[in-house]
Amino acid sequence: MTGITFESLNAAAAAPELFLLCVVSALLVFDGLTQGRSMAFIHNVSVACVTLIGLYCLYGVSDAQPVLAFSDMYINDSMGLALKGFTCLAVAITLVYARQYAADRDMLRGEFYALALFALLGQMVMISANTFLLIYLGLELLSLSLYAAVALRRDHFESSEASMKYFILGALASGFLLYGMSMIYGATGSLELSAIAKASGALGANKLIFVFGLVFLVAGLAFKLGVVPFHMWVPDVYQGSPTATTLLISAAPKLAAFAMLIRILVDGLLAVANDWQQMLMVLSALSMGLGNLAAIAQTNLKRMLAYSTIAQMGFMLLGMMSGVVGADTTGAASAYSASMFYVVTYVLTTLGTFGVMLLLSNKGLDVENISDLNGLNSRAPWMALVMLVLMFSLAGVPPMVGFYAKLAVLQAVFAAGHVWLTVYAVMMSLIGAFYYLRVVKALYFEAPVDTTVPLVGTRPGALLGVNGAAIVLLGILPSPLMALCLTAMQRILGS
Repeated sequence: MTGITFESLNAAAAAPELFLLCVVSALLVFDGLTQGRSMAFIHNVSVACVTLIGLYCLYGVSDAQPVLAFSDMYINDSMGLALKGFTCLAVAITLVYARQYAADRDMLRGEFYALALFALLGQMVMISANTFLLIYLGLELLSLSLYAAVALRRDHFESSEASMKYFILGALASGFLLYGMSMIYGATGSLELSAIAKASGALGANKLIFVFGLVFLVAGLAFKLGVVPFHMWVPDVYQGSPTATTLLISAAPKLAAFAMLIRILVDGLLAVANDWQQMLMVLSALSMGLGNLAAIAQTNLKRMLAYSTIAQMGFMLLGMMSGVVGADTTGAASAYSASMFYVVTYVLTTLGTFGVMLLLSNKGLDVENISDLNGLNSRAPWMALVMLVLMFSLAGVPPMVGFYAKLAVLQAVFAAGHVWLTVYAVMMSLIGAFYYLRVVKALYFEAPVDTTVPLVGTRPGALLGVNGAAIVLLGILPSPLMALCLTAMQRILGS
């Protein structure tokens, strides 16, 4: 602790994380004292506090200047604030959608909210980490919380099995990541990203160790993103988890994973971008191919969405591997901002998709198969319309936001000179449209299996409507969000 002073801590920069930590600790104590008899209060406080933190972060984005804290291990900048704001709002939406589902399955306990908020805290730490140590600390806090959340239904065999698979493969991924970090530390002599960035330009005899470390690092990141060939956990965990937990895994953590990519590869390793971009190109091409083709064969909706996630994350990587052309970094900000826009809008679409599934599920029925949506238009036309909008967005049909997100990424890839990859990505998107449209067919053209009208609460129902409207509105007016993403990336790159 030598040399660390109170001033160097600059704890005020981490006010959102510290406030969240106080909230979740207080809720744990309160839940213990009330013995689980005040779940409505815990739910409302959790949603309100997380929403306030998200709005606070987003409010500070436009004027944010990079601020270092905790002896330069933590950085508070515009990208971090934007992603933390979106992450908090995504978790708040998840909790609103999941409440009735969790209550019907004896999951609405203090532990559910504690795990969700601790996972959020881990994501926020990852987003603002400026050193390998803090990145790993945030990642493990997120991962351990999600492992436990998957197994929250202790009497449910599939959930327990999914949790074990997730834990074992997650531990393997963490091992890859740690091994890569240790080798880069050995080559550069530092764990701090800015110091690594300076050292990576002049490695000398340590070049080989550094390259091996980079390979393991990218492999660990690929595990966390769930891209091919490190995707094997995604379909099983999505299918085996309770749908509320599946949404916790599939939405907000994608924003933290994207931030981890930017912090490590752009903040720390931009000098060797030509090396890691080649790896990302392979991961992207394989993910789009296998994800879209495997999704066609699925009848389980959660499993189909899992393979869809693999393909979508592969598409997001296209922007990440298009930022640097040779030694030219002039297109980096636009390429990385396209990826950021893509992942933010994908998370918004995922929230709505699983939100529909959660709100349609009741005590005797889990909506998990595509056939469970048959004839939804005849029972709940507005929910069918929202689901149609979401599926069209995932497929990239204009004017939904998914179309503009794909277009922005494809423009970045084309500008980087990867014409063949642009054509390949368009072809994979066309293949992906098949299984999304199959869901639309079930909504409108199949005979309903269940004719009961779903009962949806006022708050989650209104939120779902806003979610669907946002998909259309952002597709028609994408400029404000795109400008925010571009500004964040320009500040990261110092341009």
